[in-house]
Amino acid sequence: MFTSPFPDVEIPDVSIYDDLFADLSADDAARIALIDPATGTETSYGALKAQVDAFAGALAARGVGTDTVLGLLCPNVPAFATVFHGILRAGATVTTINSLYTAGEIEKQLRDAGASWLITVSPLLGAAQQAAEAVGIPVERLVVLDGADGHPDLRSLLGEGRAAPEVSFDPATHVAVLPYSSGTTGIPKGVMLSHRNLVANVAQCRINIDLKNTDRVLAVLPFFHIYGMTVLLNLALKQRATLVTMPKFDLVQFLTNIQTYGCTYLYIAPPIAVALAKHPIVDQFDISTVHTVFSGAAPLDGETAEIAARRINARMMQGYGMSELSPVSHAMPYTRDDIPVSSVGTILPNIVCKLVDTETGEEITEIDDDGRTRPGELWVQGPNVMLGYLNKPEATAETLDADGFLHTGDIAVYHDGGYFSIVDRVKELIKYKGYQIAPAELEALLLGHPKVMDAAVIGVLDDDKQEIPKAFIVPAPDSGLTAEEVMGFVADNVAPHKKIRRVEFIESIPKSTSGKILRKDLRAREHAG
Repeated sequence: MFTSPFPDVEIPDVSIYDDLFADLSADDAARIALIDPATGTETSYGALKAQVDAFAGALAARGVGTDTVLGLLCPNVPAFATVFHGILRAGATVTTINSLYTAGEIEKQLRDAGASWLITVSPLLGAAQQAAEAVGIPVERLVVLDGADGHPDLRSLLGEGRAAPEVSFDPATHVAVLPYSSGTTGIPKGVMLSHRNLVANVAQCRINIDLKNTDRVLAVLPFFHIYGMTVLLNLALKQRATLVTMPKFDLVQFLTNIQTYGCTYLYIAPPIAVALAKHPIVDQFDISTVHTVFSGAAPLDGETAEIAARRINARMMQGYGMSELSPVSHAMPYTRDDIPVSSVGTILPNIVCKLVDTETGEEITEIDDDGRTRPGELWVQGPNVMLGYLNKPEATAETLDADGFLHTGDIAVYHDGGYFSIVDRVKELIKYKGYQIAPAELEALLLGHPKVMDAAVIGVLDDDKQEIPKAFIVPAPDSGLTAEEVMGFVADNVAPHKKIRRVEFIESIPKSTSGKILRKDLRAREHAG
């Protein structure tokens, strides 16, 4: 069993609203909580709290309470913070929905979550309306924040000036949010996270992540995703930092916003790190205010991280988590600079972990001569572990054992420096002639090639029906990169069994909004071919 190098922190037995807003001082109330680059509008912490309370009051007046589930389909705009925390302040449950979803996907999530309300913005109203009609949500419960004929809007609801309701629930058991796991390897499931889960993870993250009230955070990772929800939105609000919102990623706009608003702290997914490391346009902007870049949501290879850090003269950090962990269990502590950026850092406070051999089920504790354990599945226990999957007791039992350990499905190693590295996913390991090959290792190597802009590796069957590694490569423009060059480069740098045996050049690697490689899409492409 592995424990955190940090002592346990106190986790208040309160709602997430009380944790973030109850102790708002006069000085903090005057601080800027949110900036909208589209309009230049600034929202103070005092104004945000008042809006949250008023929105909760408006919902309560319409019968919303502790047994209500509301869908939130909204990109990163300041109103997201008002609505998200207003729903929670009313004691209801919010299921956050991917802004890129089709009407059919929205409908599935609303139906599965049991949502009786949907809150959205006018650009997404078409799909939202179809989904709402399909599940029987009436027009008066389809809120369009920026206004649309026949629907309630944010301005009018806040304008009612209602007081927030009196609500009572147990923070440890009441479901606050229902994000849906990304579905990169299976059907998305509703992850039940309690108020205590959210409060705990903010308290845990504060130890490793040194976000201050003087920081300006560029909020480009979606708030609907658990990473954006906890590490951007909730942690930034707790620390009284300023959030500069971005509804979608565009590299030029991203760099412009950093330059215009003097952003200091960036939370990113690996594709943005690749752009910071390799894209020529980065040099055209002054982003010298950035002192820290924190990457999560998918593995980032160390070389890309180091190139990006050197190029923009900022500290690069990495962490690990998943929706089921609210989401962070590991992060590089800002107090240590001896931990390689290729790792995910140390265990957060109040958490214990195990590494378990996937073949034998035995616990791995022994550190080998090379200063690390052999790889095993990472199991995590702590106050940030989910309550379970909504209406899926079998899936819950498969993932969460009787001792409260969450079986992450990720393969990790522990280093004698007290930190962990994620090697790959259990389901994504390639078995070649009895050897296990981690696609992430090969992808990290490939990204180090100067002619490779992006890469993904999956297992495919050869003519003898044996699994072999195949690389999908996005070549640098006009580089003339060949398959032979790619295979030779890998062969020069890995053991023989890890060699890439097939290469396909493609225009882009399919990825989720959080930056995870969608291997299922690559497999589908392979089967279609």
